[in-house]
Amino acid sequence: MFRLISATPSPYARKVRIALLEKAIPFKLVTEVPWDHTTTVPQHNPLEKLPVLICEDGSSVYESSFILEWLETKFPKPALYPADPVERLRARRLEVLGDGVCDAVVLTFFENMRDANSVSTEWLARQRRKIEGGMSAIAELIGSKTYAVGNQFSLGDIAAGTTLAYLETRYPKLEWRSLYPNLAIYSDNLEQRESFAQTKPVPQKITDKVV
Repeated sequence: MFRLISATPSPYARKVRIALLEKAIPFKLVTEVPWDHTTTVPQHNPLEKLPVLICEDGSSVYESSFILEWLETKFPKPALYPADPVERLRARRLEVLGDGVCDAVVLTFFENMRDANSVSTEWLARQRRKIEGGMSAIAELIGSKTYAVGNQFSLGDIAAGTTLAYLETRYPKLEWRSLYPNLAIYSDNLEQRESFAQTKPVPQKITDKVV
């Protein structure tokens, strides 16, 4: 059975958890705090990042976008990547935007962990611009559609949906629901899906010094 090293708030790990559930692939969830000294992640990923999918033979697959592509190649049914090349590119664009927004939120989170006199307001402003720009682009791409790309659930929905929930967990100051009512409706519909309901993000406490 696969093992997935995950962190409860991680949108990157949540993408993989959702894909595994959608494809009905059995796996054991291993929850860690990747920033603590107790983490086993460096044993399986030289980049020391979550998520990490550990195969039965002990080999590992890492980086969420690559894990999703790996799963789609190894377990093509049900398909999460659109068959149409143009729609596949649209889904990938949403993943790039979602990862970019989440990356900026992570950088903001850790910048705010510094001593007050060491926090860079310029750095925080730059990250906020990226978050706001990415969200505006996602809202435009989703529009009023039920699904992000085409007429069925896909990678695009996994990418956009996990990003929206992560913002509520780690960046509540951006009131995206009022800014983008279409995304609020879209997110609420997605979160009713079983794979989303089982993987809702939960904050973790970081005990080790990170910055």
